[in-house]
Order: sequence, then structure tokens, then C-alpha cells
Amino acid sequence: MEKLELRTELQKHFPEAEFPENTPITEMVISKDKIHEVAATLKAEEALAFDYLISMTAVDWKEKMTLVYHLESVNHRHVLVLKADVTDRTNPQIDTVADVWPTANPHECEVFDLFGIRFNNHPALRRLFLEDDYGYPLRKDFLDEVNFIER
Repeated sequence: MEKLELRTELQKHFPEAEFPENTPITEMVISKDKIHEVAATLKAEEALAFDYLISMTAVDWKEKMTLVYHLESVNHRHVLVLKADVTDRTNPQIDTVADVWPTANPHECEVFDLFGIRFNNHPALRRLFLEDDYGYPLRKDFLDEVNFIER
């Protein structure tokens, strides 16, 4: 499916979504409250069939954090960048998509470990690399007083 066709199909299913212009890959920005519903639809709809979560990460913009999901349809050979913003820096949360795409399981643990974003209903959310009391080193407000790392 060509980029314009994909965008048209996505707009039919998600009229409330935003579609940034001039991006090399089709992007769709949704409310964080819709992430699970949108993920399930992206996978289940025959015309979309996003059956593979390639990667997932987060970006800290100081005023908000953005979750970024890279998706692919193996059958249709189209890709999508799905984004959702989390504005609560004190208790950042978003629903898991690990039940939709099993590859989300370790990606969500990594994002939790490095950014402190909790994934509601995750089957085994835990830190992967760091101690429980270390903080979240990829956040802009991270301060490591022992090793003098300040962002």
C-alpha cells in the first residue's frame, strides 16, 4: 500500500488522529488513552494488518514524553510510526500493548527502566539494567550526583 493510500485507510479508522506532514514514513499521533484500542485495531483490520512491532522507544521533550512505536505489516509490506504523548512527568503511565504485539514486552520494560514510564496491565514490568532506586537516566531531569551526570 502506498503512503497516501495507507494514510487514507488510517483516517477512516482513526478520524481523531493527527498525521504530521513531510515525514519519510507515515506517522500517526494519537491520545495515550487510546493506545490499546488503536493497537488492537491496527493489528486486526485486514486492510492494515500491522502484525509486527519492530521497535518501541520514548523521547523526553521536558514538557512531555512521547512513546514511539515502529510497526510493520508483513503481508502488505507497509510501515507506520505511531506516537502517543504522556504529559504527567510525576506519574507517567500508558496502557501496555504487550498483549497485542508480544515484542512490546521487553521494549516496555526497557522504556520503564530508562524513562520511568509505567505500562498499565503489563504482564511482568520490571527494570532490566538498573537498580530499583537508581532513577531514570534518559529523562531530561535525571541527576546522578555520584557520577556527576546532569542533563
